[in-house]
Amino acid sequence: MSYIRWEDPFCGDSSNCFRIGTDAAGNAYIAVSGAEDQYVTDTRAALGALIRDIKAGKADHLL
Repeated sequence: MSYIRWEDPFCGDSSNCFRIGTDAAGNAYIAVSGAEDQYVTDTRAALGALIRDIKAGKADHLL
């Protein structure tokens, strides 16, 4: 498995904090802060689109 470089946690209004990570192959990862060994992975573009939609209020129920 490749090395994942995690960014600082992003915390919303609630107590849920998420972290975004990337690897050298260009894959992106998202995980709950503190549980980085259990992550969702996809391309950076796909996870970026998911995050933009959540921030826009289109999928806030997912969090």
